[in-house]
Amino acid sequence: MTNDLITTPFGAQTTAAEILAGIDLSGRRAVVTGGASGIGRETARILAAAGAEVTIGVRDLAAGAVAAEEIAPASGPGAVRAALLDLADQTSVRAFVQAWGGPLHILVLNAGVMASPLQRTKEGWEMQFATNHLGHFALATGLHSALTAAHGARVVAVSSVGHVNGDVLFDDINFEQRPYDPWAAYSQSKTANVLFAVEAGRRWASDLIAVNALNPGRITSTRLGRHIGDISNSPTSFDPTSTDVSWKNIEQGAATSVLLAASPLAEGVTGRYFEDCNEAGPHRPGVRRGVAAHAVSPQSAGRLWQTCLDMLAAAATTV
Repeated sequence: MTNDLITTPFGAQTTAAEILAGIDLSGRRAVVTGGASGIGRETARILAAAGAEVTIGVRDLAAGAVAAEEIAPASGPGAVRAALLDLADQTSVRAFVQAWGGPLHILVLNAGVMASPLQRTKEGWEMQFATNHLGHFALATGLHSALTAAHGARVVAVSSVGHVNGDVLFDDINFEQRPYDPWAAYSQSKTANVLFAVEAGRRWASDLIAVNALNPGRITSTRLGRHIGDISNSPTSFDPTSTDVSWKNIEQGAATSVLLAASPLAEGVTGRYFEDCNEAGPHRPGVRRGVAAHAVSPQSAGRLWQTCLDMLAAAATTV
């Protein structure tokens, strides 16, 4: 990151619709994971309203088809369709990649789980890391040629302020040697999202692919926090009275994603972390804002990239 932070006229209360007011995305193709609900659905809706052809990646194809139909009528000139995509299932990710044809202009890595009880994929990977990061890593790298073909694609990784709570546990990513902690696992996955943007931004700059990460804010009325009630030791900052983070509705929560996905204000910006529609400054202890130093370390970003390649390669040999 540089010392010159990217700023825009927008802020915490800006809605996604306001970000793209007057912008025409006709002819552009977008993929939004987790696009059937929450801020993913709003992101897909606004991109389609601006004219983009949007595919929402969903685990439940029937529910996704219903969501696509509901989004499309109000979306103006764009179109919305649903495609099967289970990020915790590498077979599903590969099938999605193989089925994609032609250029891809916008990829929003939005789907995620938070503080879930211990679950593992068939490979033995811890579920939050597998879903929030590794599945998205496989998807984005698998679609690299399609992104390159767009000649100016954008990739958006939806992270969280929760990344400030912990680094990637390189010596035990899957909690095989230490007791499972749902919040440590969540923080690890969200840090990984930012590190992905740092490394992909570096690797893919020559391909004209911009990659950025973001904190959408604390969003009311989404399913992401459905496991919190099962956790007795959730961070105090999750209390509704907390003023350290920006509390938003869904329309406001999707704004930073849309800004990075399609606004001219983010043209040429890559490898950075945003919140409230502006680039975030360094995290300060005791404040639930900003980007932690461990999440933008070039060394960690490169190490994580190789670790993920190794994990995927090892899994492929056992199929």
